[in-house]
Amino acid sequence: MKTTDLIVLVAYLFCVVGLGIWLAKRSKTTEGFMAAGGALPGWAVGLSIFGTFVSSISFLANPGKAFDANWNPFVFGLSLPLAAWVATRYFVPFFRKSGAVSAYTHLEERFGPWARVYAVVCYLLTQMGRVGTILYLVALALAPLTGWSVFTIIIVTGVLVTVYTLIGGIEAVIWTDVVQSIVLTLGIFLCLGVIFSGMPEGAGQVFSIASESDKFSLGSFALSLNEPTFWVILIFGLFINLQNFGIDQSYVQRYATANSEPEAKKSVWLGALLYLPISALLFLVGTGLFAFYTAQPELLPESISKGDKVFPHFIATELPTGITGILIAAVLAAAMSSVDSSLNGSATLTWCDLVKRFSRNEPGEATGMKVLHGATIAFGIIGTSAALAMTQVQSALDAWWKLSSIFSGGILGLFLLGLIVKKAKNATAATAVAIGVLVIFWMSAPWLPENLRPALHGNLTIVVGTLTIFLVGLTVSKFSARNS
Repeated sequence: MKTTDLIVLVAYLFCVVGLGIWLAKRSKTTEGFMAAGGALPGWAVGLSIFGTFVSSISFLANPGKAFDANWNPFVFGLSLPLAAWVATRYFVPFFRKSGAVSAYTHLEERFGPWARVYAVVCYLLTQMGRVGTILYLVALALAPLTGWSVFTIIIVTGVLVTVYTLIGGIEAVIWTDVVQSIVLTLGIFLCLGVIFSGMPEGAGQVFSIASESDKFSLGSFALSLNEPTFWVILIFGLFINLQNFGIDQSYVQRYATANSEPEAKKSVWLGALLYLPISALLFLVGTGLFAFYTAQPELLPESISKGDKVFPHFIATELPTGITGILIAAVLAAAMSSVDSSLNGSATLTWCDLVKRFSRNEPGEATGMKVLHGATIAFGIIGTSAALAMTQVQSALDAWWKLSSIFSGGILGLFLLGLIVKKAKNATAATAVAIGVLVIFWMSAPWLPENLRPALHGNLTIVVGTLTIFLVGLTVSKFSARNS
């Protein structure tokens, strides 16, 4: 990496960590650390939600998907307006009225302590896997760009995110996410500018080459459930986004940081509607790279055949000095804006739902801050360690995401059951979750013979699992009420 690019990158990292240190004085209490005193403007919270959506996985994977195939995965984001409407109509008022920072306190009120602990444990396991995945993938992308080893990038990124999250709490998370959202958006526009200006026959050549190869296709509109059609991806996106807005602590916690309910609703709309065009631009980057290297095949080595390697290669070889540093910072920004949310959310749940909930005596502020700080450090170490472990056992990556789908599907179904089916009781919920998780596990089991697997695309796992829990709970509740 050239000196100018290194200066840009180091300056960005100093800015992010410095912002966290500057905000330290506002996070001296548990309320400040977890909810920023409920005093943040909706636009800042919205940019933070947007930054969490655009993780390094999306920033790097979406261009790769567009390069290899088409815009079919973009359909995922088309469900966001509907999910945002549901969130602002039901989820935001629900959580703001409860006054709880934790997304899972109400589960105990509905179904007992087991439901709360179950949801918290599932969230913590999922987030540590998510942190490890993000740090691992961003290190794989940045290693050839920076010349640093994968181990070095994982450790440096993990330490930096942990430090500013530890010092500044949720307010540092949100304001650094604002900065990171701006940086990654700037990086996308700069990259598109270089692609379009580098076409031999002008910018229009991007669209002519892409159209000839059907690169703008949103996928098949056939009514098939065993392939990633437009409808399968749309339904999958709706359930994932309802999960994000309804049960993901990283999102729900932000509702409490906004200075009013209208501002909290505004943040949801801003994050959702901003993601749509930025997501489209990321896919346009991938389509543009396809056209760029189709028109100039000599610029792409034969060893680079997959889309996920093309974007990093383009950053390393085609961008001018200085802009390369900004793009590397943008890739880091996409990673850090997701990891910091996971760390703060995990620390918050550890304090609210485990330590404080099950302590015999009411713990004080000093104890709370020790737990929040200790948990942030612990989860930072665990997430970084998970990323380091993935460098040795790459096959664990797919296995982990299958397990995370089991966890998240179970929580979403339980949440909807408690919110909608008012007559559902403790035993009913436990039965529904048990059956639903078994269904999800069956759909996610690759070792089963093909004739025993469901004829459904893998993206529908969370859809079927969630509906199973909800419908089983609804049926049992009605049956119990009829026979009581």
